[in-house]
Amino acid sequence: MLESKGIQSSKEERQQEIIIKIALEAERRPLLESGLWFHDDVRNNFYYGSYLFAAAVDDSLALPFDREQAKQKAQDVLLETLLLQNRQAGTELYGHWPLGLNPIPREASPHELPVEIMGSLMAYFCKRYGGALNAQLRIVLNTAFGHIYRSDFFRKPVVTFGHHEAKYTAAKLIFGTMFADEILVEDGRQSLKRTLAYIRSKGMPEYGSLPWFWHWVQAFTCALELVPAEDTDLITTLKEMLDHLWKVRADFYLRGAWVGAHSRGWPHDVPGDANVLHDYVQFGDFKLPEAMPRTEYAGLLFYEAPDEVLTAAMNRQTPVEVTKITQKVIPTDSNDQPLLHSYAYITEDFAAGGMWERVEEFDNEQLRWAFSLPVDGEGGSNQLYFFHPGQGYDEGDPRHQSRYMEVLYHKNVIVSLFPIPQGEKNTVIGVLPHGDWMQDPNALFGQVDDVYFAIYLSHPYQLQERPGYIEVSSAGMPGGVVVEAIGVKESAERGIIGLDAFVIAMAHNEPKFEMGDGFSAHYTTSNGERLHLRLESESEQPRALLNGAKISLENYTV
Repeated sequence: MLESKGIQSSKEERQQEIIIKIALEAERRPLLESGLWFHDDVRNNFYYGSYLFAAAVDDSLALPFDREQAKQKAQDVLLETLLLQNRQAGTELYGHWPLGLNPIPREASPHELPVEIMGSLMAYFCKRYGGALNAQLRIVLNTAFGHIYRSDFFRKPVVTFGHHEAKYTAAKLIFGTMFADEILVEDGRQSLKRTLAYIRSKGMPEYGSLPWFWHWVQAFTCALELVPAEDTDLITTLKEMLDHLWKVRADFYLRGAWVGAHSRGWPHDVPGDANVLHDYVQFGDFKLPEAMPRTEYAGLLFYEAPDEVLTAAMNRQTPVEVTKITQKVIPTDSNDQPLLHSYAYITEDFAAGGMWERVEEFDNEQLRWAFSLPVDGEGGSNQLYFFHPGQGYDEGDPRHQSRYMEVLYHKNVIVSLFPIPQGEKNTVIGVLPHGDWMQDPNALFGQVDDVYFAIYLSHPYQLQERPGYIEVSSAGMPGGVVVEAIGVKESAERGIIGLDAFVIAMAHNEPKFEMGDGFSAHYTTSNGERLHLRLESESEQPRALLNGAKISLENYTV
């Protein structure tokens, strides 16, 4: 089995590593009574079956199991998965698959989501491996494509420029090509061009949208593999789209971490970057984690990002500030929505960043800000952040924030105020990665990997161990939190060596919080810059000052 060799390994080797790892798990995993591995999400059966089959037919791989038996097991699961499709024309969600399969998969109702990405990936799987499939599976697979095509699920206009429409656009191109439907291909072409023009000029409304960004990448990579090579206009536009998507990813990349704000985030994205397979193949500058919570097609499908994108993402020796704007799209409102300003400060050892504005996102999943550390392959949180819990919050799941937070971002410091009104729960929650932490009554000082953190709170706090991270809870708000991070190397250059010396240097640097008429925080950074965040009232915009001058967002660009 291949070892994780980081950047020294090739992209092909990293894909093989993923294929082998998932194939081994699939081969060892017992089948349920239904003949499937999973009932939680139908797509996982397709993914695991794909990887097991891919490994079994690749003679270059040394496998510890019988190839023919594995090949048959994979085909049996793939066949059973295909047969769950609703094949009754004229019925609701014709051509679709169920999502959850409990208790009896063949009785589960079809759902609109699985076919969006799985249909396109099936077409790619058939192109790549169809010749090695048994006759029955090949027939059922091609029949399934007919049902998908006639379902018309993708015949929708581009309105919100989100991941659903990206997958519809790719499916128009893929199934239009497959069934020689020139009108559908042209619809897909125009949808593609309109989407690319929009996100180039306005930004992606789904900023940092994990895990759905990877559906954009996979859908359009699939389309690139499946449209006619002689259609140079379409090929060129698809490559431009993929180049742009990887540029977006690279802007907020730090060794497997997705830096800054997220509009969406699942438990495998927050409070730790665990959905990293596509990054691992593309960049390869971190160790592949043991856990792979979302397999999808990273090991089987690949588009190489431009050299300049790779270089920018992987060269963080010189700190960089990333300042981006985007806008939401609300179909019921024809007016332009307010600009959203996203900030990140990225160094070789850590990053800090977030969104200046609070946004009501789907399922209230916005991660407003975070400090990020590189992915270390060990699992657990690589993010540090604080928030006031909002709608959807469950204890032990540090997502779903309320609107009661205002922020100031400046390089390695984030200042946050929590103007929580009376009647609301007054406890703020924080997430700390595991490391060496020292406590003061209203402060925390720690070292995690190659980074020191100083955290100052306006109120006392308590710590609680959670799976993969340490939870901070601070009651009695309104109040504030200030976090400053300094790399161990930079700290040593200042003559501060070791955590004890860092604590001594930072312990008397506490901010001044004022909770009288309005709310404010004053903080002088370790290198002498003065930060001031003030909120007069909930109806007024907060004031964020750097050395007495208002921090301007005028130079933020797409």
